[in-house]
Amino acid sequence: MAMRSMKLVNATWSKLGFVSRGRRSLSLFSNTSSSYWSKVVSDAEKIVGYPTSFMSLRCLLSDELSNVAMHVRKLVGTKHPLLNTARGFVYDSRNNLQMRGLVVLLMSKAAGPSHMEAQLLAQDMVSGIYPSQRNLAEITELIHTAFLVHRGIVNLNEWTNSDGPLKDMEFGNKMAVLSGDFLLANACTGLAQLNNTKVVELISSAIGDMVQGIYSENPANLEENSLADGGFSVASWEEQTFLSHGALLAKSCQAAMELARHDKESQGLAYKYGKHLSLGHKLNSDLQPFVKSSVGEPVSFGLNAAPVVFHRQIVGQEKWRQQLQQAKTLRNHVDYSKLWAVIKSEKGVSAAVDLCCYHGNKALEAIQTFPASEARSALENIACAVTKF
Repeated sequence: MAMRSMKLVNATWSKLGFVSRGRRSLSLFSNTSSSYWSKVVSDAEKIVGYPTSFMSLRCLLSDELSNVAMHVRKLVGTKHPLLNTARGFVYDSRNNLQMRGLVVLLMSKAAGPSHMEAQLLAQDMVSGIYPSQRNLAEITELIHTAFLVHRGIVNLNEWTNSDGPLKDMEFGNKMAVLSGDFLLANACTGLAQLNNTKVVELISSAIGDMVQGIYSENPANLEENSLADGGFSVASWEEQTFLSHGALLAKSCQAAMELARHDKESQGLAYKYGKHLSLGHKLNSDLQPFVKSSVGEPVSFGLNAAPVVFHRQIVGQEKWRQQLQQAKTLRNHVDYSKLWAVIKSEKGVSAAVDLCCYHGNKALEAIQTFPASEARSALENIACAVTKF
């Protein structure tokens, strides 16, 4: 009965695109490890009172992940993604785990109170941020973390003996579903306690966008065969990336403005900042294997990464099919080192860099009307950081 139940869960999540296939990799917010990025984040954390801003979130994650850690030991020796995800939460807490919430707090402080709120509720602000905005930042992180855990579910239909015992892989999937659901349930409870209908609508729609985006990027639709047949343009990439990676931050920034009763114009600018920052970050992330790796080094990237999409659009579908076929091994697997060299030789990488800089600049433009402050400067530095490689 349990076996049948797990197969049903796996099949359901597979249809939604949450199931991990093939090249399994998860990231938190940025894989950029430069000293510049670290300094930008460190300075920004001090402005909003981090880490005290996230004490309740840290306690919740600590309790839940401690519970997960007790059971996840069963996955040691397997290739289940939940093992690396849990390890990342425990050991990578300084590497931008709560980056989205940090941006929401900075946006809240940069905008300040609205004219109608200034006299009435200014006394409720701590370090220039309302308690409700701090709660929103935590809710944003809970939602992101829940989806991160859910996306670590393995497609058991593609399970092999080298992945680990089938029983352990099924257990890992069960833990990923339950842990993600627990975090998402807490986020929804906190969202309701904000007592703001518009904010509830915004964040709920962001959750819907994430599901739609993750479904669209289902590896079953985007892996080698589908990509070789075309139909996935740069415009499609941007649309899908916004849904799966940008909607939550964009709408959370807008919601932070709504909680302070800012007008529609301010809400729109905050939304644009979150949108363009997210797209710029994803481009930066996709570009890392192409700007950091050298010939002869092991390389790993997805066939739906931005430089690959640009490359395919530049060379045309027929030539792309030939290049993809030539990069395949005798066992019909893709030799990513060979494909990397082909993509590097064309203009797809430079086109992706240009688009990354474009989104970084658009994020900068969006907050120029906010009053000059440390918080605005921190937001500007973050936008600049995603354009550095």
